Amino acid sequence: MSQIRNLANGAQAFTSNVFLVVGDRTVLVDVGNEFDVVSAVEDHTDGLDAVVLTHTHYDHVGNLSDVTAAFDVDVWGYDTDQDGVDHAIADDETVTLGDDSYRAMHTPGHKNDHLCLYSTDANVLFAGDLVFANGSFGRTDLEEGDRDLLVESIDRVLDAVDEGLGVMHTGHGPSVTDRAYDNIELAVQAARF
Repeated sequence: MSQIRNLANGAQAFTSNVFLVVGDRTVLVDVGNEFDVVSAVEDHTDGLDAVVLTHTHYDHVGNLSDVTAAFDVDVWGYDTDQDGVDHAIADDETVTLGDDSYRAMHTPGHKNDHLCLYSTDANVLFAGDLVFANGSFGRTDLEEGDRDLLVESIDRVLDAVDEGLGVMHTGHGPSVTDRAYDNIELAVQAARF
């Protein structure tokens, strides 16, 4: 089982969460913004094999040049037209994070290039800014935001994940370790109104 740690925990900055997934393929899921993520990575591992982005909003990618310079890694995301994204992850492609395989799901609505990553084996969902704890959901008032698309994307994730989902790692706020599926259901209900 991969070890997953939020490196942005306690950072006093406008940043997304940053998840270090240590294992066979050590990956940083999002890189955050305005804090020393390079030192945070070095505190826990000798290097990175890849960076995977849930989407390219500034608070998720602000540290990207520091990370790629420090660790000489390629960056994976949905859309290679976005600055800093070296390789595309296609919808329904399998991506290795740590020791586990994850299904990448294209989930627009918050931003066009948004991805969620779900592993049935690890029983883990990286939800990015699609949904958060307690039924909150991603903003749709920014450029590329679309409430109807967001609802469709949340429905798609609900259909894909197991009702016994163990952990949901979100782009902001605390990870959900209790009744994660219920939190996604609450989010889609709230987003419909």
